[in-house]
Amino acid sequence: MSSWPPPPPHARSSAWLSPPDLLVLHAVRVTGVANDAAVGRRTGVDLHTVCELLRDHEAYGWVTLVEFADIQGWTLTERGRVEDSRRLAEELDEAGARAAVAGTHQGFTPLNARLVRACTDWQLRPAGNDRLAVNDHGDAQWDVCVLDELSALALDLRRMVYGLATTLARFGGYDERFSSALARARAGHKQWVAGVGLDSCHAVWMELHEDLLSTLGIARDAESQRK
Repeated sequence: MSSWPPPPPHARSSAWLSPPDLLVLHAVRVTGVANDAAVGRRTGVDLHTVCELLRDHEAYGWVTLVEFADIQGWTLTERGRVEDSRRLAEELDEAGARAAVAGTHQGFTPLNARLVRACTDWQLRPAGNDRLAVNDHGDAQWDVCVLDELSALALDLRRMVYGLATTLARFGGYDERFSSALARARAGHKQWVAGVGLDSCHAVWMELHEDLLSTLGIARDAESQRK
């Protein structure tokens, strides 16, 4: 299995750079719920600016602070979703990136089916007549097969993100986050495959999926009907 070479230093110099206010608003959308620090880590925007922008967005009615159980963070309002969609559509046309993102989404679809299957196999392992038996991770070979599939997907993801990030810089980083989670899973931390509340392989992949759909203005139910 060949490795994908790292991009040369100048490869992304012409990529479109999204303004911080859009980066912050969109980060809340793709993560679902995120606090100030999480938005800062995801966007690379300094924490002070993130805090100011989130409170500006709150004043506009685009985000709202929610709290349930031990989770607290910002989430997008319907008004914020409309604003984010409007800004994304404008950016896509101004950057001349519509064809590139649409092409990536088309190639992403079959990979997404493989990712969903891999995560299902990580969580379930049919036993006897029980097709929904929980995977107790007692079969090391079964788990290795799943991790090998995720490794193959990591290479495909790196290719996709490389192409996307040379056009729209904000797509950069998904591949590194996915690979980091996979490395932790291979080190024995099983929650990093499909765990919730952390940057697991599944969580990172779902964020990219939402990013592609929202950037192209495609609703999830509409995507399902296309298949």
